[in-house]
Amino acid sequence: MLLSRASLAFLLSAVLCATAAFATPTHKKPSNAHARSAHHSGKSTKTSAKSRHKKLHGQQGIDTARATEIQQALIREHYMTGEPTGQWDSTTMSAMQKYQSDQGWQTKLMPDSRALKKLGLGPDYSNAINASGSSFANPKAATDIPASQAAGFAAASGVNR
Repeated sequence: MLLSRASLAFLLSAVLCATAAFATPTHKKPSNAHARSAHHSGKSTKTSAKSRHKKLHGQQGIDTARATEIQQALIREHYMTGEPTGQWDSTTMSAMQKYQSDQGWQTKLMPDSRALKKLGLGPDYSNAINASGSSFANPKAATDIPASQAAGFAAASGVNR
């Protein structure tokens, strides 16, 4: 008798769980009035929201002063002729593409950071707080390293003198 009541209780709970699982709605209604009105009018909320709130990412143009610096460097390296105009025009773009192509770098995105560094237009760390003792300062000459330190380097690297 006890076994049949337990079986009956288990069967009843299984039926209730199965009913609840099949009764959940599969379509969610819009949560705000705007989405509901756009939904009912037949307009897509995704496309209209994208067109109204299009965000621009990344750098959108090259500053006149920066364009002048780049043009001066390209003139110095004989990739451009004439005087710098400060305008990022087709002449400047083609000169930069040629420079990057000659270096074996990409030519579609303008300008490549490696190209700017090689042209001498990379970041300037001279005014940084730790500029004098930093990793971008020139290393000490081998003759300036103490003998005990040089011996330690040699021993650690496994190189015999």
